[in-house]
Amino acid sequence: MKIHLQTPEEVRPQIWKELGRASLDRHHEWRTPVLASTDAKGLADARTVVLRQADAVAGHLEIYTDKRSPKVAQLQAQPLATMVFWSARLSWQLRARVRFSVMTAGPHVASLWQNVKQSPAAGDYLSPNVPGAALPAALSGAPDQNQDPVGNPEAAHGFAVLRAQVLEMDWLELSRNGHRRAQLTASTWDWLTP
Repeated sequence: MKIHLQTPEEVRPQIWKELGRASLDRHHEWRTPVLASTDAKGLADARTVVLRQADAVAGHLEIYTDKRSPKVAQLQAQPLATMVFWSARLSWQLRARVRFSVMTAGPHVASLWQNVKQSPAAGDYLSPNVPGAALPAALSGAPDQNQDPVGNPEAAHGFAVLRAQVLEMDWLELSRNGHRRAQLTASTWDWLTP
């Protein structure tokens, strides 16, 4: 179902409403945006991530990751990045320019880990293998037989939270009646040529 919005006062809260829905609904198209960061060579490095939380009041988004992941080092070295969302249902593209902070410890991380460690996803953060590391041929494509992540939820984990403070959004709506595009920050709004 397409949403017809006319003014910035309507569009801004609807964007955040959709982001909030996406953080809760596995089937929402904005649930899995593309995160583009900069690698050590200065090249763009993009990957799909899972949106876990959207806070319209604070203006931030959160995703989970393994603290040993290459994207963590990239975002610590260069915290400015872009997240791209596309919804065919809405015919909306959203590009969010963000500044990341990496949280590997503290009450917020500990609280989230309490829920994650009870889920099948716990194994992702308990693996002795660093994300992206080559596997021995004998283990290629097979789960690590030397770990029991669900049976040992107190094992050292690599769980981390990436918090993206939204600096600017570029919203594009595709429509047969005419495309619309806007650039917005927390306090500004400009209509742009699509």
